[in-house]
Amino acid sequence: MVTSPHALASEAGAAVLRAGGNALEAAIAIGSTIAVVYPHFCGLGGDAIWMVADRSGRRSCFLGIGQAAGEPPEFKGAIPVRGPMSMLTTACAVDSWRHAHAYSARHWGGTIPFADLLASAIRYAHDGFPVTRSQSFWLDFRKTEAGGWPGFADIFMPGGRSPAIGELFRQEHLARSLDLIARDGPRSFYEGELGARVAAGLHAAGSPLTAADLAATHTREVAPESLAYRGFELLAPPPPTQGISTLAIMGILAHFDMASLSPGGTDHIHLCVEAVKRAFLDRSGIADPDFAPQPVADWLAPDHLRDAAGSIAMDSALEWPAPLRTGDTVFFAAADAEGSCVSVLQSTYFDWGSGTVVGDTGILWQNRGAAFSLDPTHPNAFQPGKRPFYTLNPGLGLREGRPALLYGTQGADGQPQTLSMILSRHIDFGQEPAKALAGPRFLLGKTFSDSRDSLKLERDAGQDVFAGLEARGHAIAPIEAQSPLAGLAGLISIDGHGTMRGAHDPRGDGVALSADAPPQD
Repeated sequence: MVTSPHALASEAGAAVLRAGGNALEAAIAIGSTIAVVYPHFCGLGGDAIWMVADRSGRRSCFLGIGQAAGEPPEFKGAIPVRGPMSMLTTACAVDSWRHAHAYSARHWGGTIPFADLLASAIRYAHDGFPVTRSQSFWLDFRKTEAGGWPGFADIFMPGGRSPAIGELFRQEHLARSLDLIARDGPRSFYEGELGARVAAGLHAAGSPLTAADLAATHTREVAPESLAYRGFELLAPPPPTQGISTLAIMGILAHFDMASLSPGGTDHIHLCVEAVKRAFLDRSGIADPDFAPQPVADWLAPDHLRDAAGSIAMDSALEWPAPLRTGDTVFFAAADAEGSCVSVLQSTYFDWGSGTVVGDTGILWQNRGAAFSLDPTHPNAFQPGKRPFYTLNPGLGLREGRPALLYGTQGADGQPQTLSMILSRHIDFGQEPAKALAGPRFLLGKTFSDSRDSLKLERDAGQDVFAGLEARGHAIAPIEAQSPLAGLAGLISIDGHGTMRGAHDPRGDGVALSADAPPQD
């Protein structure tokens, strides 16, 4: 089974599974395809984080995170969130595909050539695909500023207009870049013919990134962090990601009898929100462990989580002054017939990343460098070669040592928040994936349309819940039911017999597909 935010990407992965490929090979096909058909949330100019596990007990994490430019630029005030000076880190998504492919061959008997896994992506870049409502929404949302982004309008607003939902959209320059990767291999993005064009385009745009920075970009394979939760072992990527924040939230919730509550009721949402607040108190210390100490064992210590749980009052909310950030990404996952599983998040940070297209490559570069701080005393302060604090945290749950849950969501700071609701709905309340994903959710913090750090809550939570939360001191800001602001999540559940059930969020364009299902158009 596969799940992703776009039916064409899900079908690309399902087709690989039908052809006898494994979960990693399917995920590469999904990741490359989604980089084409969801250009507003991810692409070749971004990063990716992978969680991998199989029935043998092998588990791993691939951190496909680009590092900061080797030559520090001169900043004038704050780091820009768009434009060339937000292009401070290299892009590691393509190299993460390479690493995943090598791992597949080494550990899972993968045999499908890398170029073959890019076939769907290349086809949709060359021949086009129908514009989704998500792409249309985010293009319309940014249309007043996007006209000034370097090289952006020529590709994404051809003829000076935004393509309509369902209109065929082609990316010929991106197609040529994908052709070169298929011909010369994924490292050509960093060191080959394509790499030279990328470096030239970055320089011409005014980014501080160089050819040497590209060549130094490699995926790191590391051990996941883990935490026990009601019969599951939940795995998350380590720093510089916020994976430990998701684990901490669940570790705090483990001290409450969640199953006795009403799913989506006042107590359920209140406990999740308050657990988020306590876990996020430690989150400001998360940074690149090569540059700043990361006391993960202390942050996830049982006593620490127990004390955090004990500080939660059921009748009142903790005042929350901490500023939160926005951002977007895509989640996809794949599980094969051997029980090998992959959970991935791929991103260019903000919608449309830096807004800057790199030369004639068709590649939209990420703005992940905007996540750095210019305060030299901050753990996440900008330094050459450093990786920024990272919101991406795909999850993977084991039961008795075997993969049993694949989960993740779009949403920057909202990712751990959304996951707390989904995991509690599925694990504590026994809801099937589709129901767990459809239930009302919250977002504590800013959104693109509301800069207040209020508690955004979907309207279908019900008036009783709104009133109950407000009575406890939560500053509620209603958002529409099934709002994309509450995250675009995916979930695959595998029971003890190997039966898979999966879904993708009804708030987006995604779908889960079984490899047994007929091919989708």
